Amino acid sequence: MRIRLSDHFNYGRMLRFTLPSIVMMVFTSVYGVVDGLFVSNFAGKDAFTAINLIFPYLMIVATVGFMFGTGGSALVSKTMGEGDKEKANGYFSLLVYTAVALSVLLGALSFVFLHPIAEFLGGGQVSESVLDKAVLYGRILLCGLPFYVLQMMFQSFFVTAEKPKLGLVSTLASGGTNIALDALLVILLPQEYKLIGAAVATAASQFVGGIIPICYFFRKNKSLLRLGKTKFSGFAIGKTCVNGSSEFMSNVSMNVVAMLYNMQLLRYAGENGVAAYGVLMYVSFIFAAAFLGYTIGVAPVVGYHFGARNHFELRGLLKKSSLLVAIGSLAMLGIGEALALPLSKMFVGYDEALLKMTVDGFRIFAFSFLLMGFAIFASGFFTALNDGVTSAIISFLRTLVFQVAAVMLLPLLWGLDGIWYSVIVAEFMAAALSWVFLFFKRKKYRYF
Repeated sequence: MRIRLSDHFNYGRMLRFTLPSIVMMVFTSVYGVVDGLFVSNFAGKDAFTAINLIFPYLMIVATVGFMFGTGGSALVSKTMGEGDKEKANGYFSLLVYTAVALSVLLGALSFVFLHPIAEFLGGGQVSESVLDKAVLYGRILLCGLPFYVLQMMFQSFFVTAEKPKLGLVSTLASGGTNIALDALLVILLPQEYKLIGAAVATAASQFVGGIIPICYFFRKNKSLLRLGKTKFSGFAIGKTCVNGSSEFMSNVSMNVVAMLYNMQLLRYAGENGVAAYGVLMYVSFIFAAAFLGYTIGVAPVVGYHFGARNHFELRGLLKKSSLLVAIGSLAMLGIGEALALPLSKMFVGYDEALLKMTVDGFRIFAFSFLLMGFAIFASGFFTALNDGVTSAIISFLRTLVFQVAAVMLLPLLWGLDGIWYSVIVAEFMAAALSWVFLFFKRKKYRYF
C-alpha cells in the first residue's frame, strides 16, 4: 500500500517509509568504504593515505547537493502541503538546474587549483608520492562532480516525490557499479594504475547515480514531481540555501574538521595516523548515514504537516523519532565495540602497528555513535520546519566549533587518545544543545 506524506504515521508506517532512505544512505556510505578497502589492500598504504588526505575537500565541493536537496525538499514539501503543486514543481526544476550550474563551476575551479590545495592539506608533512596520488585521484573524481551533486540532491527529492524506493534503486545501481568496477580495475590493473582504477570506478558510479533520476524526472511519471520549465525565483533559491544551510555547514564543517584531524594526526602519529583515521571515518560514515537516512526520510513528512498546520501529527513525529533514534544509538554503540577488531583488520591487517593504533582508536571513537543521532535528527527536524537558522546553529556548533575546540585541546592532555576522545566530547555537547533548542522552540511550533 502506498504511503503518502499526508498520512498519519505510526511506528510501523514511519519505518516502512524511511527504510528506503536509510538503506540508500547506508549503501552510499558502504560503497565508499569498499572503495577505500580495495585501495588499502591492493594499491597500498600510500594510496590509501592519499585518498584520505584529499577526500574531505572533494566532499566539501559536493556539499552543494546536500544543501539544495535538503533545503529544497523542505520548501517543496511545505509548498505542496499548502496545496500549490504547480509552484512546488517550478521550485523543484529551478533548484535542480541551479545546482548543476554551480557544481560545474566549482568542479572546474577545483580541478585547476587542486595541487596547491593538496599541498596545504598535507602541511608539508607528507611525501611527494602521497601528494601526487592525492591530486591524481581528486582530479578524476572532479570530472564526475555534477552527477554526484545530483545524486545527493535527489536522495531527498525522491522522498518528497513519494518515491523513496526509486531513490534506493538508483543508489543500488550506483553502488553496484562502483563495487563491480573496483573489483575489475583495482585488482586486475598493474600496480601503478590501481589508484586510477579506483577513481574511475567511483566517478562512473557517480554518473550512474546522477543520470538515473534526471531521466526519471524529465519524463512523464507517477510521482509528485517532474522537471520542466521554470521561472527564476530569488526567493526559492535563497530560502533553499537558508533551509539547507545546516546540512551545508554540517558537511563542510565535518570535512574541514577532518582536514584538521589529519594535520593533528600527522603531528602526533605521522602518516599512520591519517590511515587509521581514514578507517574510523569510513565506518563512521556508515553509522551516521543510518541517522541521516532516517532524517531525510522523515523530513518531507514533517515539512508537509507543518505546511498543513497539523500540530498533532508533528508532536507524534517528534516523539516517535526520538525513541527510534535512542534505540538505534544503543545498537550502534554495541555493534561498533564488537566489530572494532574485525573491521580494522579488513582495512589495515597487513601492518601490525597501524592495526593496533586503529583498533585502540576505534574502541574509544565508537562511543560517539551513542550521541551523534540526536543532533543529526534535531538539525534535520528544524530544516523540515523551514527554520534554517536554528538548524544551521546546531550543525555549525556540532561539526565545527565543538569539534575544533576538542581536537585542539584534548591532545594536549592525552596525546593521541585525546584526538579520539574529542569526537565524543563534541557529540555530547551537540546532543545537549539540540534538546535545549527543542525545548525552547516548543511553543512556536507546538510539537510538545
